[in-house]
Amino acid sequence: MDWDELGLKMGLEIHQQLNSKSKLFCPCSCDLIDDEADFEIVRNLRPTQSELGKIDRAAFEEARRKLHFIYQAYSNETCLVEADEEPPHPLNEEALELAMTIASLLNMRIVDEFHTMRKQVIDGSNTGGFQRTGLVATQGYLETPHGKVVIDNLCLEEDAARRIENKEEGVVFRLDRLGIPLVEITTDPSIHHPEQVKEVAYQLGQVLRSTKVKRGLGTIRQDLNISIKKGARVEVKGVQDLDLMPTIVEREVQRQLKLVEIRDKLIKRNAKIPNKIYDVKSLFKDTKSKIIASAPSVMAIKLEGFNGLVGIEIQPGRRLGTEFSGYAKKLGVSGIFHTDELPAYGIQPEEVENLKNATNASPEDAVIIVAHEKYIACSALKEVQRRAKMALDGVVEETRKALNDGNTEYLRPLPTSSRMYLETDTPLFVINREYVEKIKSNLPELPQEKKERIIKQYEISEDLAGQLVRRNKVGDFEEILGQLDVDKTVVGSILAYSLKELKRDGHDVENLDLSLIVDTLKLLENGKVSKDALAQILGYVADNKTTPSDAAQALDLIMLTEDDVASIIEKIISSNSKMVEERGMGAMGPLMGMAMKELKGKADGKLVNKLLKENLQKFM
Repeated sequence: MDWDELGLKMGLEIHQQLNSKSKLFCPCSCDLIDDEADFEIVRNLRPTQSELGKIDRAAFEEARRKLHFIYQAYSNETCLVEADEEPPHPLNEEALELAMTIASLLNMRIVDEFHTMRKQVIDGSNTGGFQRTGLVATQGYLETPHGKVVIDNLCLEEDAARRIENKEEGVVFRLDRLGIPLVEITTDPSIHHPEQVKEVAYQLGQVLRSTKVKRGLGTIRQDLNISIKKGARVEVKGVQDLDLMPTIVEREVQRQLKLVEIRDKLIKRNAKIPNKIYDVKSLFKDTKSKIIASAPSVMAIKLEGFNGLVGIEIQPGRRLGTEFSGYAKKLGVSGIFHTDELPAYGIQPEEVENLKNATNASPEDAVIIVAHEKYIACSALKEVQRRAKMALDGVVEETRKALNDGNTEYLRPLPTSSRMYLETDTPLFVINREYVEKIKSNLPELPQEKKERIIKQYEISEDLAGQLVRRNKVGDFEEILGQLDVDKTVVGSILAYSLKELKRDGHDVENLDLSLIVDTLKLLENGKVSKDALAQILGYVADNKTTPSDAAQALDLIMLTEDDVASIIEKIISSNSKMVEERGMGAMGPLMGMAMKELKGKADGKLVNKLLKENLQKFM
């Protein structure tokens, strides 16, 4: 695709949890809890007007679902602030300082005063129906191979409650995550290529990793804003995989182009969406469709001029009908049927014909049916009618969810500025210039700077340095080398590769703190074990919670003396004398393999190599 001709514009939003001692507006811990809750709080949420008297359309849409929310709470780990039963405590200054550090690394202008705002969120993820947020910095930038990207703003805000499950009586959330400080970093729409957005996300991630941020699943979330010249702005939530980003962009552009194409066809057909809803249950009296037969009612609508278009593929495996279904599902139904895909699902050709006759559908019309309780079915079909009317305009401004295959699905309308209003319970926080300058004079190294420095300082390979930076192990690497006189590459390899491999093989590497790794490497420094034995020892220590010295004894990995090694090598050569006579020094490779297998890590490879060469030369 010609991205410039299409007018592709993209912006990126990154939400990253900060590694703070406490939450943003209360002293509770930022740790997640898996224990059974001590008690529950039940809430119903509704939208409120902004200061200008307007209601945010996304909040209004969520309110129409009339959901009940159940919050799991803990006597000693959650408090009244999280339950929205007590005003917020003073702002967490540690979190603000971390946010200002990140802003400085992104070349941003830090504001003079931090004002806390309320952002309406009534999907249940906040007990009060809003999220507290405040602007920290503006006007930053990143350089990319595709050009400069402007960082519009950086906000400091509370994370949402953790969704646990959907029950018949309501949606269950847990309050352990609610209030954890996070930064929201937003670029302007100056990203114009699918690969560029991946590069921007990577660079922002590297900047964040150089500071005190949380690591692990769920601690960082990325959202994409995508539009083209003939389309509209669409926000794609939950883009976790950087490698999938270009695919998501390409498929969203494909979706918007297809919706524009469908709009043009609908206009040519003079398409209309009548408001009438038909009760068609009687048409399916003897149906073979289990879904239809078991439903208390079957309701239908007619979409004039939509025949053949509801079934058009707009993303791989997803059709216009999938978009309609996404809106209907928000009202509680499991899906819709439409005549572009019928007969199917047990619905017979004659039933389809009867359906068209009952709704007075012409050959150019499509019919949509929903099988459910009558009130819910009618509400869902009204949503389909609403979405079908939007099809006459082409692309709809909305928020969508990223799927694992690179496609997206409808979540809710795009929020508006009406969702924001001032937090009256929290005073503003003055940020003086001396405070800012102090932060800017003590900024951490950026990952690329750190990588270049350790390559030069320790003379290690670029790949090893890159892995140490990526795994946030440079500090451990330098601390170990400050204590021990061991090979730098061995230390780096343990931290960058061996720990990852041990975890992949099922060892509990969380038990391996830095002191245990140092004690293991001391065995190498003192000549008690070989470097080839280190991973085995660490795996044993991790699983058995013992000392590295005891692990080496238990595994029989204590180094042999040089005389013992020489004796074993002489026996190996003697047992393979014929091969030695035939190959001479060419037998070195096979013999080395035999020796290392026999010695089982109890001798250094260099010593084995030296002794083998000396013994083989006697036969020359």
